[in-house]
Amino acid sequence: MKNAQVTIRDLALKLGVSISTVSRALRNASNVDPEKKKHVLELAEKLHYQPNRVAQNLRIKRTNTLGVVVPQINLHFFSSVISGIQEYAATHNYGVMICQSLESLEIEQSNIQMLVANRVDGLLISLSSETDSYDHLQALLDKRIPVVLFDRVTESVHANKVIVDDHDGASKATEYLIQTGCRNIAYIGGPEHLYISNQRLKGYTDALQRNGIALDDDFVFHCHDLKNDVMSAADQLLSGNKRPDAILCLNDPVAIQVMQVFKSRNIRIPDDISIIGFTDEPVSQFIEPSLTTVSQPADEIGRVAAALFLEQMDQKDDFKPVTKVLATELLIRNSTRII
Repeated sequence: MKNAQVTIRDLALKLGVSISTVSRALRNASNVDPEKKKHVLELAEKLHYQPNRVAQNLRIKRTNTLGVVVPQINLHFFSSVISGIQEYAATHNYGVMICQSLESLEIEQSNIQMLVANRVDGLLISLSSETDSYDHLQALLDKRIPVVLFDRVTESVHANKVIVDDHDGASKATEYLIQTGCRNIAYIGGPEHLYISNQRLKGYTDALQRNGIALDDDFVFHCHDLKNDVMSAADQLLSGNKRPDAILCLNDPVAIQVMQVFKSRNIRIPDDISIIGFTDEPVSQFIEPSLTTVSQPADEIGRVAAALFLEQMDQKDDFKPVTKVLATELLIRNSTRII
């Protein structure tokens, strides 16, 4: 018994009582003789008895485990979201299994299959940049597996969602650039099917329209490869007939890549070109010049997503998907001109 996990059967045999008596004593049931209950609890403590959670979970059809899929764990934004998820889940006796898709639809699908095979109670998913079909998500919903999409979502799936107001964040950033005197403002975004990229593009174009500035199609880039395509976009902006005086970028990593290209060409930031990112990665404060960016409440996104999942578990047949929209904040630093 020393090298094996102690079971209820072991306790029952050692005490000379029935398995059901031991089970009721461990649950602190009222219909057990107090003296027997005392002996059961004392022996359980002495032998370091641990309940069989797997068996318990099978009985109640829950594992108290939540699956999470993010594009990249090494981005501070996603690690902060995960922190928020784990913090909230832990207070509700839930464990978390975490996977990253590495911006691949195929890996995202594989992650989800693995998590479902491990009997997670539900999934919190931020879509990869490649994800442009959603059958794998609909399959989860058809099986009545709770799904919460966060940050990178799609309108094609009828599930709970947690997003920030991407349109408003991009609009405020573009308005600020205009207020500093910029008129030739470019946008470097992600794939056209990516919801956040389109919302940020719409915020940018709406701000231009409000201020009577015509949209220049040569100033709008949809980058499928968020490394090589971004570098190419930055090169094109410098080699065109008309150079921008400001650029709004999909996120901070994109903005930092653009700044690196410009610095290698002796472009002064913000004197020649202002740059704004999105997300507020920690490195953005420490690069030179520090990056003006749109901050997102990453921890709160995680907590809200986990809360929506638990609400869905409780609602069962009465479940109706909701979309929670959180506010952003424009953080002015040194990569943009001053009003």
